[in-house]
Amino acid sequence: MQNLRGFSVPAGFRGGNAIKVQLWWAVQATLFAWSPQIAYRWRAFLLRLFGARIGKNVVIRPSVKITYPWKLTLGDYAWVGDDAVLYTLGDITLGANSVVSQKCYLCTGSHDYLSEHFDITASPIVIGEKCWLATDVFVAPGVSIGDTTVVGARSSVFKSLPPNVVCRGNPAVIVRERVPGDTGNDLAPLAGGDRGESGLSPQQPEQGNTKSAFSENV
Repeated sequence: MQNLRGFSVPAGFRGGNAIKVQLWWAVQATLFAWSPQIAYRWRAFLLRLFGARIGKNVVIRPSVKITYPWKLTLGDYAWVGDDAVLYTLGDITLGANSVVSQKCYLCTGSHDYLSEHFDITASPIVIGEKCWLATDVFVAPGVSIGDTTVVGARSSVFKSLPPNVVCRGNPAVIVRERVPGDTGNDLAPLAGGDRGESGLSPQQPEQGNTKSAFSENV
């Protein structure tokens, strides 16, 4: 069990040859990462050059990491925040008007830990339209998140979520439906500092806090 001497990446797994892969990684580390923050069209151009399907007026920060852009689809007006990782061993689709906030990790790759050679696997991630993944959310391989759903800061999503709900936790669970005018103040404990907590229990909302638990933006 787990004899890594026999591990290998299946032919065609990356979706591009070694030259294409290495060239993209070089471009990402230089022309993409060094570009000014406001150069959104430039970064969209680079991604399209390597096969990504990028909609209009997409906002993607220069610190975002994308493994294989030819497996990425970003809908119109989608946002991807600072230091987010789009680990596109499999396809990742982000719908129009959806937000992936800073430090989120969308992971399409895994390993078969029962196989002799720790075989690598990939399953697509699909995020619907008008969704919000708040700061530092982890999304596991094969997960789909329905339209307009919100996931609270530092949550981990291991199973698909339906549309039009607010979720949080590790693993993420549904808190309630998303409704117009929702401020999310009852989720304020998830809007904390470096540890992702405010020191309050879910039953003790911070008095006078008018900021949403999902206040972190791109």
